[in-house]
Amino acid sequence: MIGKIVKGRSFKGCVSYVLGDKDANILCSEGVLETDTASIINSFYMQSLMNPNLSKCVGHIPLAFSPEDSPRMTNQFMERLAKEYMQAMKIENTQYIIVRHNNTSHPHCHIVFNRVDNDGKTISDKNDRYQNEKVCKQLKDKYNLTYGTSKENVNVQKLKGAEKTRHEIYHAIKNVLPNVKDWKQFEHALKQQGISIEYKHKGQTGEVQGISFKKGDHCFKGSDIDRKFSYSKLDAVLNDNIQNQGQQQQSIPVPEETGNNLLENAVSGAADIASGIGGLFDIRPSNSDAEDLRQQGLKKKKKPKKRKGFGFQN
Repeated sequence: MIGKIVKGRSFKGCVSYVLGDKDANILCSEGVLETDTASIINSFYMQSLMNPNLSKCVGHIPLAFSPEDSPRMTNQFMERLAKEYMQAMKIENTQYIIVRHNNTSHPHCHIVFNRVDNDGKTISDKNDRYQNEKVCKQLKDKYNLTYGTSKENVNVQKLKGAEKTRHEIYHAIKNVLPNVKDWKQFEHALKQQGISIEYKHKGQTGEVQGISFKKGDHCFKGSDIDRKFSYSKLDAVLNDNIQNQGQQQQSIPVPEETGNNLLENAVSGAADIASGIGGLFDIRPSNSDAEDLRQQGLKKKKKPKKRKGFGFQN
């Protein structure tokens, strides 16, 4: 389930597009006269005059669902999802139509609503794109809907605002997580990319219950960035990193040689002596080097004999 928020000035253009498809099916409506397309457009237009200072009075949100969910997408279920979405987005007390299209491989519907509500007040669009992501995720989890395109395939450069920042944080966490072993290293690595971490504690205790990531003016809960980035799941990954590092260290073979073998190491190679106890470097001397050492050892062992006798002078 993916929602895309669009705001415009012309109800005529939006409604004509939504109802112009030959397979368009109005699932439900509120506050408009459904006699024909022109009547619906006129109904929206008349109410918008209650707030003439609002230039973009047209609200248009397509809701698309994964093809895998098609068998479940009856008209009744899609209408239910759309209405719950609107309620969570605080799109209420206003005119709207919900129209289903069947012209693509993925089931989808269009919500068209008046941003001038029934009392002439403006329906706020503050943080609506961030809220859209949050509400879609909640509904997908609630009804076990299929998650859409992986974040790996999203072109971050084409995104803007909060959504772009959210994907930047996602990729930063994904890249640094395998290379850190504790929270201190994790925080430091993200700080290098301008991302800070905020922890949510249980009451007045030091027990951490949740986590948020902040970059610039935008802050997101870990689970809103990705389901794998809740505090508990991140903590589990860091603990695994520590255990894996310990196993790698244990797998390094420990030399059995000790300090008692230094003399033997000297004969077998000068490099082993330089390495100290344990022969950590497996560097073998050339044959000529070994021969020189052997000869030096023999010379040290031989001592000139003192000859006893009488001296004669010529």
